[in-house]
Amino acid sequence: MLRSINPATGEQVAEFIPHTVGEIGDILEAAHAAHLVWRKTTLAARAERLRALAAQLRARRDQLAHLAAEEMGKPVTEGRAEADKCAVLCDHFAEHGPAMLADQPVEIGARESFVTFQPLGVILAVMPWNLPFWQVLRAGIPILLGGNALTVKHASNVPRCALALEHLFREAGFPHDLVRVLLTGPDGAATALAHDRVRGLTLTGGATAGAKLAALAGSVLKKCVMELGGSDPYLILEDADLDLAARLCATARCLNAGQVCIAAKRFIVIERVRAAFEEKLLAELRTWTPGDPLDPATKLGPLARPEARVELQRQVDASIAAGAVLRLGGSLLPGPGNFYPPTLLSHVRPGMPAFDEETFGPVAAVISARDEAEVVALANRHVYGLGAGVFTRDLARGRRLAREELDAGACVVNDFVKTDPRLPFGGIKQSGYGRELGPFGLHEFVNIKNVVIR
Repeated sequence: MLRSINPATGEQVAEFIPHTVGEIGDILEAAHAAHLVWRKTTLAARAERLRALAAQLRARRDQLAHLAAEEMGKPVTEGRAEADKCAVLCDHFAEHGPAMLADQPVEIGARESFVTFQPLGVILAVMPWNLPFWQVLRAGIPILLGGNALTVKHASNVPRCALALEHLFREAGFPHDLVRVLLTGPDGAATALAHDRVRGLTLTGGATAGAKLAALAGSVLKKCVMELGGSDPYLILEDADLDLAARLCATARCLNAGQVCIAAKRFIVIERVRAAFEEKLLAELRTWTPGDPLDPATKLGPLARPEARVELQRQVDASIAAGAVLRLGGSLLPGPGNFYPPTLLSHVRPGMPAFDEETFGPVAAVISARDEAEVVALANRHVYGLGAGVFTRDLARGRRLAREELDAGACVVNDFVKTDPRLPFGGIKQSGYGRELGPFGLHEFVNIKNVVIR
């Protein structure tokens, strides 16, 4: 069974019977049939459906926020913002996507020669629970605008969020079977990926699951995009505005209870300003008080799953045992639910879980460095390469470090990393490959075909 459990109370809200192998096959066949109709629609008509979906998202924002709060613990204020961001995404690709997919003439001396972007077919999206609407639409909207069908294997703990999205697409006038949800676990995702009707895979999740499905996709020669984990470093240089840095770093660590792949996780600070920054960060983290995600005043909700809280505690305890200094939090909160307090670990070094692993919760690791060279070396000393930030008053210096020195797919100066429909998003190393969003993401799941007429 797939169970929807409220992470703030531990109570089961609903349960669903998983789809059988036969039902998965039927859904994929229906999605393929819907794709054959959808691919013949004009780009302008597809864009109109995106605008209708944006309107649905705005009309249902409170309902969606309540659903996310109840199913994965996101504070309702963040849930409303997520719904709004999804609507902006739809509007952006409705406005600008058709031009990105228009035929591109290339002069080679023929009567006519051009590059055209044609749909592939049914694309499987394997999605996580942490941003239950944004993750699906971030990957799915470019896929659909490109003329493909979208079949979603969402995380097993957010089935109601998944089905709500399926309903929204139908309410917005998309063909009935063009966007379908597979109620299934990891085995069902593998079954779907191996099916002849599936032409590609987009996955957001952990590196272990990503590697398994990427290997399967490779064995059947299907294109895939992998957006995996991260342990984003934020560089606090000696000339940084420490008040700004502390405020933004606390936000970047605690949004969505720290359960974001591009959340700030390692704060690498020039030793000269480490103590001052640490005190300011400590003060900011204390403002993130855990509470009921249905309360609009709550900034920090529970972790989505009880096992995530246990794993986070293991990482904190092991880091302290290895020499990290606990400055705030660091222990399980009493009472029901999966709440974990904002936690600050100081004197973190390589070899500790807080440095070497992805901490998927509100745990900030402060790392000391002698100079700029060591800051960069520590930032890049990781298997992940998703996002990174630099805090400095010298914008030329920040630009150089972000552009040339940091091993990441997204870098910011004096801000925290965010996704934006206008910019490509993705990582390097074990953070994955391929891109979502922007023109690069729009072209991931189309046949980039050249046509020459002599």
